[in-house]
Amino acid sequence: MDNLITLVNKIQRACTALGDHGEANALPTLWDSLPSIAVVGGQSSGKSSVLESIVGKDFLPRGSGIVTRRPLVLQLHKISEGGREYAEFPHLPRKRFTDFAAVRKEIQDETDRITGRTKQISSVPIHLSIFSPYVVNLTLIDLPGLTKVAVEGQPDSIVQEIENMVRSFIEKPNCIILAISPANQDLATSDAIKISREVDPTGERTLGVLTKIDLMDKGTDAVDILEGKAYRLKFPWVGVVNRSQADINKNVDMIAARRREREYFANTPEYKHLAHRMGSEHLAKMLSKHLENVIKSKIPGLQSLVSKTISELETELSRLGKPIAADAGGKLYSIMEICRIFDQIYKEHLDGVRPGGDKIYNVFDNQLPAALKRLQFDKQLAMENIRKLITEADGYQPHLIAPEQGYRRLIESTLVTIRGPAEAAVDAVHALLKDLVHKAINETLELRQYPGLRVELSNAACESLDRMREESKKATLQLVDMESSYLTVDFFRKLPQDVEKGGNPSHSIFDRYNDSYLRRIGTTVLSYVNMVCASLRNSIPKSVVYCQVREAKRSLLDHFFTDLGKMDQKRLSSLLNEDPAVMERRAAIAKRLELYRSAQAEIDSVAWSK
Repeated sequence: MDNLITLVNKIQRACTALGDHGEANALPTLWDSLPSIAVVGGQSSGKSSVLESIVGKDFLPRGSGIVTRRPLVLQLHKISEGGREYAEFPHLPRKRFTDFAAVRKEIQDETDRITGRTKQISSVPIHLSIFSPYVVNLTLIDLPGLTKVAVEGQPDSIVQEIENMVRSFIEKPNCIILAISPANQDLATSDAIKISREVDPTGERTLGVLTKIDLMDKGTDAVDILEGKAYRLKFPWVGVVNRSQADINKNVDMIAARRREREYFANTPEYKHLAHRMGSEHLAKMLSKHLENVIKSKIPGLQSLVSKTISELETELSRLGKPIAADAGGKLYSIMEICRIFDQIYKEHLDGVRPGGDKIYNVFDNQLPAALKRLQFDKQLAMENIRKLITEADGYQPHLIAPEQGYRRLIESTLVTIRGPAEAAVDAVHALLKDLVHKAINETLELRQYPGLRVELSNAACESLDRMREESKKATLQLVDMESSYLTVDFFRKLPQDVEKGGNPSHSIFDRYNDSYLRRIGTTVLSYVNMVCASLRNSIPKSVVYCQVREAKRSLLDHFFTDLGKMDQKRLSSLLNEDPAVMERRAAIAKRLELYRSAQAEIDSVAWSK
């Protein structure tokens, strides 16, 4: 039994590991699915005294009017005999309270921190864990007392606000309602019974507790209520006798108070036959047993919810990334690992595993051919330009058969225009490679937590690509220049053969500058240039791939790795600068995940043993 309630306590503690306001949206669903016991009653119904009797300690604030102004989630943990009693608040980690008067003051101070020193209320709960050998494993939620009238200093809406808050807890189907009613008032006017009946009309979730039995008028008793005759509940009523105000003022301890309570029921004739199921000690054991039975019935649903939450936490932890190493070697290793992940993703884009690399082929298959096709040679091969270049090339001695120098000058001046499409192909591939860098960086999840490294890596990769572009331009333009520096001889050997086959050689000797002759030269040059374009259409992509794509796959981060090896620890730390909020959240998620896994193991062990 203890293990069942302990595991629920663990899950509830995990739900508040990030603070009382619960940052993870998925967790309230899990919290709501956990069985809990909410203590409900009107003001001055004896709620606080019942809780203190169950715990066996004075630890709750007391006074007139509304004393409980925030829900108190009270977790009781039974420890081994002889262990020292202590209390802990999650909002004060690593601090143990052994003085329960200090616990009372902290509850009051923590209430004031949210509500101020007024009589306002807040639905933000205070969490308190008490460890003692004298308690049973149990979780109780103490709610503000229901009231019918606002007192001085409170808005008129306070009555409805308290009722709404209480309802928000007890409406949940997994909430067990501990309805506290004073015996010295008419049960028909009991605030606790009224609101419990509204949210739990069948009484499946309601346990009734009758307080102040010893304060009833002489000649009256609560036997009919305790026997279930006056108002029947599914579960038997439990009567308790709390300490009086005089006892509290005299500091009567709980051990003595429990003894007097046992004696009261055992020695009072009206209640003697009910004494075995009366009193605070029986109430605590009964609540613990009842909570155990409810938890048992919820185990399958709890298993599913805990597994789902663990999966969500693992996903969140993975998204937040691993914690940063403290030493320089560890930092360098972390950076290198992240860079390798990025580099692998980048290569996958180029190799077609991820999208994007196909756009480079589009440059070669569409953009470059279209750019070459769009080249206009009208200016270079205009009749006047041909005449001018042929004449200038001849100089003082006219050519005899073919104007070789004129051909060379015409071809060179025409081929130079191909440099534009060649450079454009280099630049287009460069732009695509840079775009893939940004894509790969965005897809490298590990970089999200380190904006400094993200920027540095992006800059280093782009600088490498810039260097590769310059090398590629040199190599690609050299291909064009090579075509100008050495002409294909076989192509021009056809020209004399054409003359021998019936051409009129007089054109090349006596009438070398007529339009027909010059047009033929232009046609020949255009034919040669088109041949060169067809050749460059194949060789330019090879040069670009060799100098840019291949190098990007081989050595994109080589310069960056060299620079990393020269960095001191301070510089490495600056690359791994992380938002402190992210670091805190990672630590909190990891702690919560550990608690959930522990709870999952216990739930599974309970399920297997059934």
